[in-house]
Amino acid sequence: MTTDASGNCKSALVTVSAPCRVDLGGTLDISSLYYPLAHLQPCTFNIALDLRTRVQVSAAEPGRIRVSSRGFETAEFSPDKAPFSHPLGLVFAIAAFFRMDGIHIDIDSASPPRSALGGSSVAAVALVAALSRLRAGMEKPDPDRSATVLLAHGIEQGLAGVPCGMQDQLAAAYGGVNAWHWTLDKGRPGWRRQVLIPPENAGKINANLLVTYCGVPHESKDINGTWIRRFLDGYDRPRWQQIAAATQEFVEAFADGDMAAAAGWMNRETELRRRITSHVVDEVGAALIDAAAEQNCGARFAGAGGGGCLWALGPAGAIASLRPRWETIVSGRPGGAILEAPVAAEGLRPES
Repeated sequence: MTTDASGNCKSALVTVSAPCRVDLGGTLDISSLYYPLAHLQPCTFNIALDLRTRVQVSAAEPGRIRVSSRGFETAEFSPDKAPFSHPLGLVFAIAAFFRMDGIHIDIDSASPPRSALGGSSVAAVALVAALSRLRAGMEKPDPDRSATVLLAHGIEQGLAGVPCGMQDQLAAAYGGVNAWHWTLDKGRPGWRRQVLIPPENAGKINANLLVTYCGVPHESKDINGTWIRRFLDGYDRPRWQQIAAATQEFVEAFADGDMAAAAGWMNRETELRRRITSHVVDEVGAALIDAAAEQNCGARFAGAGGGGCLWALGPAGAIASLRPRWETIVSGRPGGAILEAPVAAEGLRPES
């Protein structure tokens, strides 16, 4: 790939992919919460899933940025007129940061649209990595993952106009099974990564994991906004302290390989959130959670809920028994389905 002095693509293409995630302890990765709760050492857990988002950048008409993504109408604008409020505005904003035009950005995700698996953040991480490679030259080393995370998060948070967490970007960049401990370094927010399963062994928990799409796209901004607004107004703080504690207990049980205990703490974390916002799951989600508990498994909505996916964790035998029950529950809703979603040991990955 070559570029001119303005950074415009002249030929060839680059492709980068990154995985989505399921999670526990989300929202604790937002500074509005983890600063006031710093004394509790809050953490967030996530598992990267091998439902990858592939971002391909190729040459296009000079002076134009064209974006294609499954589930959206293709859009094309000149760099100075690209609306960042557009449904694909995050993509155009990242292209604007890199001052690149004459490019076609094609985004293809293996996960369902608006599935609450972190899709927009995954695409942002992959695109930042792809454009970084183009700007630096294909022969240069891949961009630093932490720098990629910070840039993708910063642009997305700026466009959202509300505080955003960073766990989605971290799972996309690093892959694997991790706990992310939210820390302060000289007064600045940061994180410490706790690798819970070595990458070479990540696939061993596939039998302990079940992910389903409930057939209804999620809308997390309202729920996350409600959580944060109520927290800032002085409500629900004891429950958030309990959520932080339940997440830590979950991580410890998971690290010890005690899936039954981890499932119990998972259900506790889910219960606490449902007490704060009962509409975080609908009747199908509630039925999935109840079925998981009956099989001694844990269940949690992905992200901030409000539609999208749920996931379950438990002993392998219990998960095997739960699977047909979940299949029956989601089969009654168009689009609902169990997802084949093994653990992604690898995060960001250049495909070309």
